[in-house]
Amino acid sequence: MQNITSVVHGQTPTNINSSFEDGEWWVRGNADGGRRRVDPHNNKNHKRMFVDGKYIPQAHPLWKSGRYKSFNDAAFSSLQNYPKSTVGCVYVIKNPAWPEWVKVGKAVDAQDRLNSYQTSDPFRSYILHHHIEVKDRHITELQVHQELGAVSLERHNEWFRITADDAAVVLNTHN
Repeated sequence: MQNITSVVHGQTPTNINSSFEDGEWWVRGNADGGRRRVDPHNNKNHKRMFVDGKYIPQAHPLWKSGRYKSFNDAAFSSLQNYPKSTVGCVYVIKNPAWPEWVKVGKAVDAQDRLNSYQTSDPFRSYILHHHIEVKDRHITELQVHQELGAVSLERHNEWFRITADDAAVVLNTHN
């Protein structure tokens, strides 16, 4: 068996057991030594991750099924739909280090957002005090920020000087 480049497709297979014979791509390597068409072989790979043609096991921390040119492509591929997606959460996060302040923000997943805050705190002290699921997190967050801006003692961007319970009450009016 000889690996050759397909004249029609201009491709060289990444699998050393692949060959272009009889006008089709074939793969060898089964216990019986027979050849199989590549198409069904590729169909089972749709739930696997490949980066630059190399298989990435599910144990890898950046694993996501698909074929990507780089890990950056894999990491940012799902972000292309992020601005279009409106469903998500509006949340209240607090930290005992600043008992008079809460952060009110939006996310697709509030717990995931909390986890991202924990990386900046060596004591992992941030607490997800309250969150609501909404159809449009962008609009709801803006409305909640306006209402909290009117009733809080002070505001710095998404941080409000108000009790977490009072912020949760405002949030619940949008539920």
